[in-house]
Amino acid sequence: MKTELLAAVAALSLAGPALASGDAAKGESDFKKCKACHMIVADDGTEIQKGGKTGPNLYGVVGRAAGATDFKYSDVMKEAGEKGLVWDEENLAEYLPDPSKFLEEFSGDAAGKSKMTFKLTKGAEDMAAYLASAGQ
Repeated sequence: MKTELLAAVAALSLAGPALASGDAAKGESDFKKCKACHMIVADDGTEIQKGGKTGPNLYGVVGRAAGATDFKYSDVMKEAGEKGLVWDEENLAEYLPDPSKFLEEFSGDAAGKSKMTFKLTKGAEDMAAYLASAGQ
């Protein structure tokens, strides 16, 4: 019986899409840390999260090439997008704890720095899950 149950669970986990490890509800609660610089406003103008304009609008960031909106991104961010960096939950969760380090590693340019100086040291997976859910 246990073997059959384990086999069924394994089959289901292989058959279904990979689920994000983050908790979108926790990420939404933590977005207050991001509001000073970022907002989430849908293309039709619907305000999902009121916030600052120092950083780019984060609506639709998951699935978007890095540096691809009309925001004034750093050269290394634009270069990362040109080299194929498209944001997904996994790489956002890697980016948020240390944005400059992530871009340096991605681009291979030790001089490349992110304009984002805030480091989300806890809950990056949750924030990535929230941004994925808020931009659809």
